[in-house]
Amino acid sequence: MPYQTLISADQLATELTADTPPLVFDCSFELTDADAGRRAYEAGHVPGARYLHLDEVLSAAKTGLNGRHPLPALDTFVEHVAALGVDNARQVVACDNAGGMFAARLWWMLRWAGHADVAVLDGGIAAWKADGHPVSTDTPAAAPKGDFSRRQALVQTWGYEDIKANIDHAQRLVLDARAPDRFRGENETLDKIGGHIPGARNRLFKDNLGADGRFKPADQLRREFDAISGGRAAGDIVHQCGSGVTACHNLLAMEAAGLHGAALYPGSWSEYSAQPGALVATGEA
Repeated sequence: MPYQTLISADQLATELTADTPPLVFDCSFELTDADAGRRAYEAGHVPGARYLHLDEVLSAAKTGLNGRHPLPALDTFVEHVAALGVDNARQVVACDNAGGMFAARLWWMLRWAGHADVAVLDGGIAAWKADGHPVSTDTPAAAPKGDFSRRQALVQTWGYEDIKANIDHAQRLVLDARAPDRFRGENETLDKIGGHIPGARNRLFKDNLGADGRFKPADQLRREFDAISGGRAAGDIVHQCGSGVTACHNLLAMEAAGLHGAALYPGSWSEYSAQPGALVATGEA
């Protein structure tokens, strides 16, 4: 059975013994220390996992106006993951050291390229260890190039102009995945301007996780998203965050809860707030 949202540590351990095991990518990272994720990977990772760096693989060059983690060209991304051995029919699993915060970015990007069989390790490397599975410090040998190709996208994206027009017309609800203080415009340390997109509501991505660092049950997630959206259809929701990374965690949570069709604003606050004349709100929604 393909995994398309979450996979548990025990499920992954079983799948890794199959004749054609999933390809595992470790996306561990820290926003304030770009080398920390690679060090964490080298200290111990799921056996066979390859490391993917947020800035080097899952983002493009910054221009000052396109956000802190702009998406790379889709064809460039497709070529990159094919070179790492991904096939169109291969299960992919993404994991990290942050409860899925960065792994969800790879999950979303592969769906952006049309690949459905990608899942995030629920609870990440911490859950893998907690459940008694071994880690490795070995770097796996390079895999043969895969046949991965661009197919019809399984996700929706919005750009700055869409967000700008939505401020006046409010056709969709914007959910901001950042911490509440940053949403209010307080304690901003990553972007030059604090605040949020007018009309947005706040859903901290960490609220998707339980005390054990794993995703809450689907029915609980569904209730929580319905409560913040007023019961709006998933297709009426656009997710954003600081730079288009943690918003993917909210998208993953919605998909795991059976709420399909929400969109992502990849540029998010770091792109939006850099545009001349962009309207900024502060305080609570």
